[in-house]
Amino acid sequence: MKNNAVCHPEHQYVSLLHELTYEAANMCVQCGYCLPACPTYESMGKESQSPRGRINLVKMAAEGKIDLQKDLAEPIDLCLGCRACEVACPVSVPYGEIYEAARSVIAQQQKEEENKSSVGVKIRDKVLNNVFPHRKRLRLIGNATWLYQKTGANKLARKLKLVHKVSESMGQFEKILPNVESPLKRYKYGEIYPADGEKKATVAFFTGCVMDAMMSNINRMTIELLQKVGCKVFIPKAQSCCGALHAHQGMIQEAKELAKANIEAFESSGAAYFINNAGGCGAMLCEYDKHLKGEPEWEERARRFTEKSRDITEMLVEYGPLPYKKEEWDGIITYQDSCHLRNVQGVSIQPRELLRSVPGAEFVEMKGSDRCCASGGIYNLIHFDESMKILDDKMENVKATKAKTIVTTNPGCLLQMKLGVERSGLENARALHIVEVLAEACGIES
Repeated sequence: MKNNAVCHPEHQYVSLLHELTYEAANMCVQCGYCLPACPTYESMGKESQSPRGRINLVKMAAEGKIDLQKDLAEPIDLCLGCRACEVACPVSVPYGEIYEAARSVIAQQQKEEENKSSVGVKIRDKVLNNVFPHRKRLRLIGNATWLYQKTGANKLARKLKLVHKVSESMGQFEKILPNVESPLKRYKYGEIYPADGEKKATVAFFTGCVMDAMMSNINRMTIELLQKVGCKVFIPKAQSCCGALHAHQGMIQEAKELAKANIEAFESSGAAYFINNAGGCGAMLCEYDKHLKGEPEWEERARRFTEKSRDITEMLVEYGPLPYKKEEWDGIITYQDSCHLRNVQGVSIQPRELLRSVPGAEFVEMKGSDRCCASGGIYNLIHFDESMKILDDKMENVKATKAKTIVTTNPGCLLQMKLGVERSGLENARALHIVEVLAEACGIES
């Protein structure tokens, strides 16, 4: 029997939503196992902000019973996309696919009907299309930030609260930006970095966009750690943004084009593995096969790409041990999972194994370490208050561990936890990427 969406073909967006999501959405049995896993349901207390609630709204919108923009857009936009619900689901509902398809249809309608797009959405789309896919532009921003910090202009800007006047959320995050590395110390694209000692594998390194522009020192240390465990490291010159931010904002076609560019860039490297050090990027890379499913020219190539995609922690455990030089570590270490590393890539044991191996370190598991910190890509910028409510609760769990070092595996999570340290008044604590911890323990210059 045909439903309302099929009976009204003139409503192209309802029909498209039906085509992309209805079968998957019908897999949900509304059991509620996802509710305890959902950070927005816990913080907002509304069924519409839970996975099963959002899925039900998607079904209703696909049946033409509710309006995509008035009734569905906000609940979908307020989802963090952490995908913890997929792990909790007893019937394996592909929530991530439903979520991204819904965002895509909503975004397409907003683009076609300009009056439904806010100024903020238009600015966001322009930035995602005109900045993130362009490595030179991002490096220019990174270099400008280095100069901004080096000259002390950042201190004056904070004193005058200049960034706060533009955006309160951006002002908060500007305060905790890590020191950007000098342009002279940056690694070079197209270069090959030889293994230390016997070569065990040849790998190609995915640098990411935010990591390359703002945290290139972590990328540099990643390369050095790979060298220390016997990997020859190649940096593909033609690589681009992974496309995760685009996919999460409903810009699916743009995300696919970025995926194709990266597949081509890494195929030509001849590497055995493609390594990344950002949970969000890695999740996108390992799902290129899903994004390009049904495209004859790319489907098999995407499958081979995803089979070779690895997180840095997987490689260091498999090819280790690391040659530690530092005999003692100051204080307790705790770990905050990257949602996409844990829930999408299925990597949770390796980071903990590495942290427990650091000489002199005492590792203490944090309560709720597997729950989202509410960074969510750019979620903490566009939904600052909602994000901070979840973060503040998270920091209470951090305090309970008495940790001096809070470790993450994703740049967004790292910035979020740095802000959490400041908001919670943990003066003697610091937030670090796991690569920073391991590099420090191995005596690698930061």
